[in-house]
Amino acid sequence: MFSARVAAAFARSVPRPGGLISRNTLGVASVAARNIHASKSHFQRTGTAEVSSILEERILGADTSAELEETGRVLSIGDGIARVYGLRNVQAEEMVEFSSGLKGMSLNLEPDNVGVVVFGNDRLIKEGDVVKRTGAIVDVPVGEELLGRVVDALGNPIDGKSSFTSKTRRRVGLKAPGIIPRISVREPMQTGIKAVDSLVPIGRGQRELIIGDRQTGKTSIAIDTIINQKRFNDGVDEKKKLYCIYVAIGQKRSTVAQLVKRLTDADAMKYTIVVSATASDAAPLQYLAPYSGCSMGEYFRDNGKHALIIYDDLSKQAVAYRQMSLLLRRPPGREAYPGDVFYLHSRLLERAAKMNDSFGGGSLTALPVIETQAGDVSAYIPTNVISITDGQVGRLIYQYRIIEWGTITSLSLLATPFLMQPRTVGLPGCKRTLMAHVQLLVHQDPQVLLHKAAFKEIFPQFV
Repeated sequence: MFSARVAAAFARSVPRPGGLISRNTLGVASVAARNIHASKSHFQRTGTAEVSSILEERILGADTSAELEETGRVLSIGDGIARVYGLRNVQAEEMVEFSSGLKGMSLNLEPDNVGVVVFGNDRLIKEGDVVKRTGAIVDVPVGEELLGRVVDALGNPIDGKSSFTSKTRRRVGLKAPGIIPRISVREPMQTGIKAVDSLVPIGRGQRELIIGDRQTGKTSIAIDTIINQKRFNDGVDEKKKLYCIYVAIGQKRSTVAQLVKRLTDADAMKYTIVVSATASDAAPLQYLAPYSGCSMGEYFRDNGKHALIIYDDLSKQAVAYRQMSLLLRRPPGREAYPGDVFYLHSRLLERAAKMNDSFGGGSLTALPVIETQAGDVSAYIPTNVISITDGQVGRLIYQYRIIEWGTITSLSLLATPFLMQPRTVGLPGCKRTLMAHVQLLVHQDPQVLLHKAAFKEIFPQFV
């Protein structure tokens, strides 16, 4: 019936010479009717999904393909993850901009959409909003202008002071230096803590893990190390100066404010950069903050200067990365972490290095912090970071048990593997370190027995 009506309408629309219908006209009408009838039966046989795909192919064949390569539209938004249709030419880890002004980073490049993590409050984004490419991989401002400032994970000042005028920027995801530019660690880095400097000496350009439970003084040793560099930075010798970058990940805003006040009172902010990604910030910002701080430290390293970066702490960065990966529908692994969580930390910590004289002779020292649960250092994230850092010098283990025994610091030196470095502290320093370890071992064994018998210690513990 459908074909007959269409054929009749087609026949009426054709002019009739002399009031008669020619054979050609009837032939054309019958062919059109058969084609329409065939297409109708074809669409009836196909499903709804196939029809939508056919329509999508015809729509994509229009002239709007150029716009879809550079722009896109939000299909869905929620939990800091946006699914964007379009953006065919977008690169991995490229910065994109939403119509509301928020920035994001493309992580999942799928055939029909792009998974974008949002750097901010996703409530400002709605379905159908336009997303534009920026053509630039995520980068942050670097330089000495950032010293004394508090910035977020994108390098924007959040301390209420003026904005930056420097045009120097650096990508956050740069590769670590290779073998040729590096040289063995040979210069000591003084932390100002006698137990660390005498028993576990740290050199400029190495990675030293600080691991322990909460409220055991992990942040204190990091802050004391920053404050101790004041005597070197007040001097005129540029080779002895050590610029510091403190990255706060997942901490309370009040805690970061107290930390900045302590550094300001100690006159240590003039050579320090604080990168803050607090617990109230989005998970993508907590994931990005360590890489942003590392790029700021690499500026000093590549210009022949020395820098120290503290990641406090990488456990919270791993949790933020797990949240992002699960929302992006990536397959989970052990403890629901994604399969590349080891690469997450290894590519970050490998950027700490001591460069040879041909590449400026600078260095970047890393002090990552890891929080354990009930002293369990065999969990997934602690074992990952231990395997990355332990091969160089060792780890500083903080324990509640040592605090209960009455020591000033909770540094468990006997549980800390150490590697004597003649290049760093010299042969006399190695001898002093060995003698101190023997003395501490002889002294602490009786203390363990006294503690088990609930006796009061006879002598104060050696620190």
